Amino acid sequence: MPGVRGGELMEYAEFLESKRFRPLSLGFEITKDDVHKMLFDFQNDIVRWAVKNGRAAIFADTGLGKTFIQLEWARLLGEKTLIIAPLSVARQTVREAKKIDLKINYVRTQDETNGLISITNYEMIDNFDFCKFGAVVLDESSILKAIGGQTKRKLIKLCQNVPYKLSCTATPAPNDYIELGNQVEWLGICKSSEMLAMFFVNANKEHTFIDGDNTYWKKGSNKAGTEWRLKHHAESVFFRWLSSWAIALTKPSDLGYSDDGFILPPLNIFPRFVHTEHTPEDQLFFTHIKGIKDAHQIRRETIPKRLELLKGLINGNGEQWIIWTGLAEESTLLANTFKNSIEVRGSHAADFKAAAFEDFQDGKHQILITKGRIGGYGMNFQNANNMVFFGLNYSWESYYQCIRREWRYMQKRPVNVYIIMSDIEASIYQNIMRKDAMAKRLRSKLIDEIREFEKGEIRMEGATLNNIDKRAVEGKGWKAIQGDSCEVLKDIKDGSIDLSVYSPPFADLYTYTNSERDLGNSKNWGEFFGHYSFIIREVLRITKPGRLSCVHVSDIPAMAQKDGYIGVRDFPGAVIKAHKEAGWTFNGRAFIQKNPQAQAIRTHSKALLFVQLRKDSADSRPALIDQVLIFKKPGENQIPVLPVDNGELDNEKWILWAHGIWTGISETDTLQFAIARAANDEKHICPLQLGTIERCLKLYSNPGETILTPFGGIGSEGYQSIRYGRKAILIELKEEYFREAIKNLKHAESLAQQDLFSEIDEAHSFDNPGQKL
Repeated sequence: MPGVRGGELMEYAEFLESKRFRPLSLGFEITKDDVHKMLFDFQNDIVRWAVKNGRAAIFADTGLGKTFIQLEWARLLGEKTLIIAPLSVARQTVREAKKIDLKINYVRTQDETNGLISITNYEMIDNFDFCKFGAVVLDESSILKAIGGQTKRKLIKLCQNVPYKLSCTATPAPNDYIELGNQVEWLGICKSSEMLAMFFVNANKEHTFIDGDNTYWKKGSNKAGTEWRLKHHAESVFFRWLSSWAIALTKPSDLGYSDDGFILPPLNIFPRFVHTEHTPEDQLFFTHIKGIKDAHQIRRETIPKRLELLKGLINGNGEQWIIWTGLAEESTLLANTFKNSIEVRGSHAADFKAAAFEDFQDGKHQILITKGRIGGYGMNFQNANNMVFFGLNYSWESYYQCIRREWRYMQKRPVNVYIIMSDIEASIYQNIMRKDAMAKRLRSKLIDEIREFEKGEIRMEGATLNNIDKRAVEGKGWKAIQGDSCEVLKDIKDGSIDLSVYSPPFADLYTYTNSERDLGNSKNWGEFFGHYSFIIREVLRITKPGRLSCVHVSDIPAMAQKDGYIGVRDFPGAVIKAHKEAGWTFNGRAFIQKNPQAQAIRTHSKALLFVQLRKDSADSRPALIDQVLIFKKPGENQIPVLPVDNGELDNEKWILWAHGIWTGISETDTLQFAIARAANDEKHICPLQLGTIERCLKLYSNPGETILTPFGGIGSEGYQSIRYGRKAILIELKEEYFREAIKNLKHAESLAQQDLFSEIDEAHSFDNPGQKL
């Protein structure tokens, strides 16, 4: 029935589309004319994209107009909106809003939120009822990484039911998985743990490095010290997913716009080191800095020398300066030394801080003295072009943010940055410079990778699904087809297969390919079995009535990161359920004995270690046993399977094989597979043991019959089928595995003792790869 086949192909294409990551699209479309005329074209388009998405992140570098973008986003949504910003930024946003004819109020409590748009600071969030807001903006949202975990969790919980959310930061957040996880969780896109499970792999045991030819993700550490990197096969999918909810740009041309008016001025970095004879109390001589306490002690001891150097820079210079300090005593001393200065400390009242920053912007003070965590986020201080770091801490982000207060688009003068510290703190400076170079390279790589996806998002264009061309190679009694099994199987005649033997891929995202057609690339079990059902149904259709399908499976370890608990998932049970729903009859299963010590070495499972047995056996478990599930197609078998008459079995061997527990199968009895592993594969391919395949073939098929494997891998099932006088049809999606499968099938053909294929039934002809098999 061609109509049915065509309808099923359309159904499958729609399913593949559903596997793609989609923009949220919780908002609505607006036109260019709806956006304030003051915004540049790239800002206009970002606003329209963000309004359509409803929940989005803007990772735009300093000076690209995030304030105008977030204000227009809130105005055009028309929802009661609360903007949350660092204290130093809130008042500045109120001033900026006037430039695009908006009046917003700085508020401290819910009762003060009378207008459409209000702004407050992070310290005030407990004073608001978030159920009364239709939209929330996090300005300088990179603070999610810096603020305490309790506040971060509180923000995620408070905003979880807010319909519209916007996250804005200049920091290149996608280079840090911790911050990116905070962003996606606050936006409600997914949990941080889900993001890690989909796109990242535990890199603890790897030698991870970064260079221009390899995309290794910047590693972060969670509380347990686990380090992660982006899966190789997940790169393009990850960037496509990222661009569906975030826009990252360092300049307008990143998205294809003109950079006119957005060229940064020269940046000059001048490190200045003072000599010190610091010797720790517990050492004969200084070796290295031993942490924060030691670093602070060195800073205190070198204040006088550093101050003399600083006075030489500033005294007699009539230009404005910012001095970034790290210690309270530094700040106090500098304020007393430089008379035309204003000091802003954390203990100062909010109104004083805001007024002091505004007075400095207006030129009322020559020198601003403050800490990076107070004035280093979001403020526009391009009225000055000179700054001094009166010492450095270990935070590259603080260093970068402080520099960007002056080094901004629209800054007309070169920006001069002086770093004054002791010579024995040179390692801190070198570490910051190393991180700065790394961030530039990663950000450049990120922009390069994401650019085309972002352009499509900004233009509101959807990505198209890649088709795959089928390719067939034939030998004497075998045919291998490279393609998508869900499509290739439709070319095989009804009721033409005598037996199928295969091991389906388990749901393990982007381990071997990045294709949506890869059954393993499923976000959850629901999607996996939705995909697998197409194959189960097709194999049922092409199998002869009364004949069997042997499916190799195993239980799957449940991971805390992926599943929310540590234990075991009953994958065989789910496979049985899926087959029964498709119309198969479950006919039994065989268990394949495994060596728990070998499995412990291979999987690093603590549940199988001797040390766990002695520590707490309640956390131990048996080895995960492979199983061969046997399914029968309803109906009467027309050609009996006679293994004894065929000379392949006798009663004694049958008793052993029918026992239900298959012993004597070596775990290493497989085809050689290392050569088939692609450079980007996250795991070794795991071919089925040849002894397992042999038993399935001899128990459930006759010589000369046709054996199908829809997941061909490197050809193990086809190899054994040829060796034992069967015909083989093999389907494989991945190019590297397909090439290796062809080699193995040809080798099996050369080993065959006799030609069993001189009389091939026309129904199984391999003469024309374009016809149904």
